Amino acid sequence: MNMPFYIIEPKVKKVPFILSVPHCGIDFPDEIVKNYIPEMIKSPDDTDWFVHQLYSFAAEMGITTIYAKYSRWVIDLNRNPKSLPLYDDGRIITELTPTSDFLGRNIYKSKDQLPNKDEVERRLNKYYWPYYDKIESLLNHCKNEFGKALLWDAHSIRQFVPTIQKEKFPDMILGNNNETTANKLIINSALESLNSFQYGINHNSPFKGGHITRYFGKPKNNIHALQLEMNKILYMDDTETKFNELRSRDVQSVLKQTFKNLIETLELL
Repeated sequence: MNMPFYIIEPKVKKVPFILSVPHCGIDFPDEIVKNYIPEMIKSPDDTDWFVHQLYSFAAEMGITTIYAKYSRWVIDLNRNPKSLPLYDDGRIITELTPTSDFLGRNIYKSKDQLPNKDEVERRLNKYYWPYYDKIESLLNHCKNEFGKALLWDAHSIRQFVPTIQKEKFPDMILGNNNETTANKLIINSALESLNSFQYGINHNSPFKGGHITRYFGKPKNNIHALQLEMNKILYMDDTETKFNELRSRDVQSVLKQTFKNLIETLELL
C-alpha cells in the first residue's frame, strides 16, 4: 500500500521518542494534481522546507521519525479534522484542505476544483488518518516497551508572515497548549536546553502547538507531546529557499543537546 508518510528507523538502540514532521511534504497525488495552479505547486510556499533533513541526526539517537509525503495543500495534518479553529484571537488560520497560501493567493485553478465535503472526507481517510494512526502505533509501542513516550512535532516558518502577525517571528517557539500536553519536567527540560544557547525562545506564543501536539499529548497517561516552531532563517539562506549547511549545524547542536536532555528526563518519569 502506498502510504502518505515515510518512516526513518533508529540506527542505534531505540528510545521512547518519536519525531514527527508533518509539513515537509511536497508531493501531490496523481488524482488531484491537475486541479492546482502549476506555478503554485512547483514550489509550494507554505512547506516546512528541509525540516526532516535538519533533524537527520535523530536516528543516531535512537529516535524514530515519521514525515509527510504530501504537501499540506493536499490536507493539513496539523489541523483539526472537523476544521475547528486552533486559536480564537482573530489570526488567519489556513484550512484543513487549504484553498490559498498564507498570503491569500489561490492555489486551485478554479472554484469548480475546490474540494467539496466528500473530497475532504476522502482525503481525511486516505492521507490524514493514516498519518495519525501510524503515530499512535509508534507511541503505543513505546509505551508498551518503556512505560512512557514523547512526541516532538517539528515545524518551521518564514521570518515574516504578515497575515498571521506583523512582527518578525521569534527564533524558536515551544508549544504545549499552555503546559497541558506534557509533564512539567519534560517542558522545563526542553525550555532550559533551548534557552542555554544564543537563540531567542518563546513559550506558547504566538503558537501553542497544533492539532498533533494537542491530540496525542496525554501526560496523565505518560504520553507527552511538544511542538517546536522554528524560524526558517536559522537553517536556510537569506531568501529562505535553500538549505544552509553552516547555519543548520548551529541549530542541530541545539536540537541534539535538547533531545539528549529530554531522553534523560524521560528516564525520571
